[in-house]
Amino acid sequence: MEDDFGLWELFASMFWFMLLVCWIWLLMAMIGDIMRDSTLRGAAKAAWVLLIVFVPWLGAIVYLFVRGDAMNERAQRALRELSRRPAEQEAAGSNVSEALRDLAELRDRGALTPEEYDQAKAKVLG
Repeated sequence: MEDDFGLWELFASMFWFMLLVCWIWLLMAMIGDIMRDSTLRGAAKAAWVLLIVFVPWLGAIVYLFVRGDAMNERAQRALRELSRRPAEQEAAGSNVSEALRDLAELRDRGALTPEEYDQAKAKVLG
């Protein structure tokens, strides 16, 4: 009987590999949450990380039970922040373009000299 790697062994290996990937992702998510939490002091952060790293299964279960709700709230808040930023940047960009357009109109009408236009444009751009 020869040693060959059958289809079931392939599926089992893929399953265990994906389980390992999920486990690593969970650990990184928990450690990232610990580091982002501004309510925890340094010693508490170190204690949580040590618990998760040295007693991984127990540490992960305890962390998710004790701080899981707060972890979800911080993730939701970060997601809202990220979704708000592009809208704010777009609004700021439209304000700049409107200001430049208004300055160009004033220059074209003769209300601003080219030097005044350049100075005002430099202020608007930053």
